[in-house]
Amino acid sequence: MITVKGLDFTYQKSNKQAIKEIDFDIKQGEIFGFLGPSGAGKTTTQRLIIGLLRGYEGKVEVLGKERRLWGKEIYENIGVAFDFPNLYIKLTGEENLKLIRSYYKNKADNIHQLLDKVGLLSDKDKKVEGYSKGMKMRLNFIRAIMHEPELMFFDEPTSGLDPVNAKIIKDMIVNLKASGKTIFLTTHNMTVAEQLCDRVAFIVDGKISVIDEPKSLMLKHGKRDLKLEYLEEGKLVESHFDLQNIGQNNNFFEILKHKQIKTIHSQEATLEDVFIKLTGRELL
Repeated sequence: MITVKGLDFTYQKSNKQAIKEIDFDIKQGEIFGFLGPSGAGKTTTQRLIIGLLRGYEGKVEVLGKERRLWGKEIYENIGVAFDFPNLYIKLTGEENLKLIRSYYKNKADNIHQLLDKVGLLSDKDKKVEGYSKGMKMRLNFIRAIMHEPELMFFDEPTSGLDPVNAKIIKDMIVNLKASGKTIFLTTHNMTVAEQLCDRVAFIVDGKISVIDEPKSLMLKHGKRDLKLEYLEEGKLVESHFDLQNIGQNNNFFEILKHKQIKTIHSQEATLEDVFIKLTGRELL
């Protein structure tokens, strides 16, 4: 769905090289996470692929065609939801969607259903200028998917959302993937990436340092360690065991047999731990 080779981009006004010879590809039906701190080059890369930025060096192929050769017809096949919603604030939520619907050949006939999914049906007749940031984010999300594009770009899709509404959006993204859609997700929220992404790329200062599956990265860079918490004489005690040959560790089995176990945890790294280890940078 997307192939990027040797992508290089410099902002002319500031002469800042934002992207430096990056390579990656995104397969059909995949959720691909582009992860990094603010200013790393995530949004710049996304805007280059979408076509909002021009003048790049290298290859950017989208839906089997070099991006430079696409015209406006590409927008029939892609959906975009940025971190800062661009909505018509003097129109109601429903009026926003109806206006956007008129731009596409594939006319959405399920506007009320989409509004209901994100908890905005009861607010459909309110002007968007009165919406909270979270409400605008949810409206912007369904605006990006209503014409059923094959390829979707989400920039910090859960930003500004409470846990309940964040889960609704994440569940919708998973369902979109299940229906065969391809999703390019940029975020600095590693928990979201762990939950949603099939593969992730770490980007810092315009360079990609690694591309892999989140689980693989977490296992590869985590400790081969098992933490066991249990009660002994009424006090909580913690013991650690090397997972290597744990099946032959008599002390481990003695504790399991004779102690009141409270918790057992393998000590795999979080995706954020891996990011810091591999890039030397924190997610700010």
